[in-house]
Amino acid sequence: MKAENAYRSNKRRGSLFVVSAPSGAGKTSLCRMLCNKTGGIKHSVSYTTREPRNGEINDIDYTFIDKKEFLQMVREGEFIEWAEVYGNYYGTSARRIEEAISAGIDIIMDIDTQGAKQLMEKKADATYIFILPPSLEELRNRLVCRNTDSGEVISKRLQRAVKEIRDYNLYKYVIINDSIEYALDDLSAVVRSERCRMEKIDEIWIKETFLKEVG
Repeated sequence: MKAENAYRSNKRRGSLFVVSAPSGAGKTSLCRMLCNKTGGIKHSVSYTTREPRNGEINDIDYTFIDKKEFLQMVREGEFIEWAEVYGNYYGTSARRIEEAISAGIDIIMDIDTQGAKQLMEKKADATYIFILPPSLEELRNRLVCRNTDSGEVISKRLQRAVKEIRDYNLYKYVIINDSIEYALDDLSAVVRSERCRMEKIDEIWIKETFLKEVG
């Protein structure tokens, strides 16, 4: 399957998929699982000023830089989107995205609603997907089980979650992550569907392969 998808990606320009969700809803896990099972798609690596969590690897989970360097990149217009979240900065490199898409590689970004709105305002050519937890109580349980935040931070994340969920109707697709397996199937289906859009196919390849005069 991976080889087939990689082959097909050479016949079209890559697509950009933007995934948002409240913290703890599972968007990052879903994006990584999708990339592991599907060829021709990569998980966007964001820049951030926050400290690495236990087990995180630079340039794989995030590109970790200090605040001074981040703000310099902002001034130079290097980010397609950026936001401040809980006192830390996060941003996506415009150059990294364009290089991959131009090479026929799909990119999936998991960013908060602030960053997604910036892309929407810029009318970026992207497919927007919102991931919902089955309930706020389940979201609370997931945040507690992560064991990475204090009770105070968890309360702030839940308050922020309600604000973010209000924006669900700005997105093209909504996936409820009540089962990681089913949610992954739904996310995979969205990617497969978008890959088949007519405007994504390489017209030159169509003409040279099928429409040359015969004889």
